[in-house]
Amino acid sequence: MNSYRLPKEVEKYYEEGTKKIINVLATDDYSLIITFDNNEKRIFNMSDKLYGVFEFLRDINNFKRVFIDESGNIAWDKNPNLDSSVNWNNRIDICNDSIYIHSKPINSED
Repeated sequence: MNSYRLPKEVEKYYEEGTKKIINVLATDDYSLIITFDNNEKRIFNMSDKLYGVFEFLRDINNFKRVFIDESGNIAWDKNPNLDSSVNWNNRIDICNDSIYIHSKPINSED
């Protein structure tokens, strides 16, 4: 029987404990600067991910409407005038665990 192992970076993340997003800032170059509850700041570049469900984020004004949703994930409402709790397909999000694992630390000395 074959057994599946999680990628090492995923194992390490869960061994160290999950992180909660406490702040997110969108930049002009389609990156997100994210602060986690352990005071760590990380950067997640989305410039190569703006297709499919994320295509509407090519408009920088849409991209900059990023927020932390009620589940603690990075999110955008496609139409900010619609209630995404009623119109569930209005919102796209990225899981906080995935953001942490796939982002890069920001060197505070820079």
